[in-house]
Amino acid sequence: MEKGSCSMGVKKMGLMLAFLGFLFFDGLLLCSAYNVHHYSFILKETNFTRLCTEKSMFTADGKWPGPTIHVRKGDTAFINVHNDGDYGVTIHWHGVRQPRNPWSDGPENITQCPIKPGTNFTYEVIFSTEEGTLWWHAHSDWSRATIHGAIVILPKLGTTYPFPEPYAEQVLILAEWFNGDVKELIDDATETGGDPTPSDAYAINGQPGFPNNCSNDTSFRLSVQPGKTYLLRLINAVMNEEMFFGIAKHNITVVAQDGAYIKPISTSYIMITPGQTMDILLTANQAASYYYIAATPFFDSGAPFDSSNTSAILEYTGTYTPPISPPYPTLPNATDKDAADNFTTRIRSLASPEHPVDIPQTITKRITITVSVNQILCANASCGGPDGNRLAASLNNISFSTPSIDFLQAYYGNLSSVFDRDFPDRPPYVFNFTGDVGNNTLYPSVGRKAHLIKYGESVEIVFQGTNIGNAENHPMHLHGFSFYLVGTGYGNFDNVTSPKTFNLKDPPEVNTIGVPKNGWAVIRFVADNPGVWFMHCHLERHASWGMDTVLIVENGPTNETSIRPPPPNLPTCS
Repeated sequence: MEKGSCSMGVKKMGLMLAFLGFLFFDGLLLCSAYNVHHYSFILKETNFTRLCTEKSMFTADGKWPGPTIHVRKGDTAFINVHNDGDYGVTIHWHGVRQPRNPWSDGPENITQCPIKPGTNFTYEVIFSTEEGTLWWHAHSDWSRATIHGAIVILPKLGTTYPFPEPYAEQVLILAEWFNGDVKELIDDATETGGDPTPSDAYAINGQPGFPNNCSNDTSFRLSVQPGKTYLLRLINAVMNEEMFFGIAKHNITVVAQDGAYIKPISTSYIMITPGQTMDILLTANQAASYYYIAATPFFDSGAPFDSSNTSAILEYTGTYTPPISPPYPTLPNATDKDAADNFTTRIRSLASPEHPVDIPQTITKRITITVSVNQILCANASCGGPDGNRLAASLNNISFSTPSIDFLQAYYGNLSSVFDRDFPDRPPYVFNFTGDVGNNTLYPSVGRKAHLIKYGESVEIVFQGTNIGNAENHPMHLHGFSFYLVGTGYGNFDNVTSPKTFNLKDPPEVNTIGVPKNGWAVIRFVADNPGVWFMHCHLERHASWGMDTVLIVENGPTNETSIRPPPPNLPTCS
């Protein structure tokens, strides 16, 4: 369907019927100024074999990873999700701004109730400023481990990439394989209060690859022609670890992150946190042969983690004798904080006339949030965490508790007693956050709180890591916005000296950032998207423990600056 076209051609996908340029949806006839796309996902149990283990997994369309969504900048996609599984599930469109449309954002019991087994719900996914690679994933329990896929957002018709057109493109999704059932895994951990069992392997496009047992022959293979340049769309769908990534004997050039272009970075490796995406140019400029593509974890905590690695094979076309042992990339070790920093601190927005930046310079709303791993006391030391307590996590010493009625429904309908509106804009205790900490910060309160922000405010959020519990890098993700990462550092944020280090010229515009272990990160954005928006750590065990909160951007003065009305057939909570 071409932009602006209203000719009468017919296309049918899933449960929807569309005409070119015209869309029939819930009885309405619409003429779209941009392309309108239609997808239908069936969520169901599917058998897979990895690491010599056969198991049933909850997937989209029987695939792991799931289907890729293709759109252009400014398009809209209607995606019908039918749940043929055994429990409720929701889908989140990670990094998609969804202007005024939190109803289709997806986090369970934040913006919607789950899609019940045997039912379906159609999401309206509105693309606006995003361009590049994003992704979609389940946002219920740990279902995103097996239900996720890529979103490819091409430039608008008549425009192109800010780099030479690649010969071809390939999506690469990093993920984790669990021999056990992931829902049972997190349910058991939640019941006992202990750490969930780490994964058994990582995967590239669903395949663990060498050196994992039973996986050598099923490694994902990327075929390239000598001399050609390829665009790799890399997504970190891993549950609980940041990842190093590289290709043996090849330098790569990173040109975009989280659906926005950056100044090109030539590098032998990258570090990517769970939730992030990166667009990477690879030129096939080595001798025709096989080369390993590999990913290994970066993990700077004392908690248990999957220390294995995963690989795929870069395979040149042509006639040659394949090597018995292809070269393997040299990647930093799992605790190499300096290597992680050396990559992440190089990232800058492209900041070109075609892709400008607009960093808020005058801040009208400041929020400081401590990010901590905690404990909840258990009677008679009866839980499975440290000292017989329950593992927990918090923002501003509040461990988030998910309600049974979603925040958005309660806010829009002015329902009382579902959540409180007093999430603090500063920590309740001021102490040496990254030094010796007292027990008054180890045990958080438990609540469901939101923070209200007036429409149009210029917002600055300081995320302050703490040395409570197992300190580590925390990938924080905010729904409904891309934002500018204007500064990071180690130690305690200082209101006088730290802002002097900010980059207010060309900071990266992203949706997920890493808060350094025992350090801080500062983001800025304009609150111009009214709605109820989830903010949480993208390490899934931390999110499960309560490292979450909700930001509510209030309506502006007009209908065009207010939350849209709810769509029909929203899933119900009862």
